[in-house]
Amino acid sequence: MQSLIFFSRVAFICNVCFVLVWGMRLYPVLKEGQPGELVSLVLILGILIAFLLNLTVNLFMLIFILKRKTAWKHFPRWLIITNFLFLLPQIILFIR
Repeated sequence: MQSLIFFSRVAFICNVCFVLVWGMRLYPVLKEGQPGELVSLVLILGILIAFLLNLTVNLFMLIFILKRKTAWKHFPRWLIITNFLFLLPQIILFIR
């Protein structure tokens, strides 16, 4: 259970990177000649890792809820709801 809490928090951080990626699509960050290591990290975390980790965390949470385990006691409710709400646009963008 502790590892799922950890991965749920990491998924939230990746979801924040997902929002930053959408912001970078509207407002480009880099200009000619600037290093882009931080931008590259945010892109990888926000596009690839966020979707895969968020999908995995939400599937495990769904399994716990269907098995009637008390996941709500161990997890902050805002974290579960936020990760699920981030998953919806990620699925839409991944399918499209």
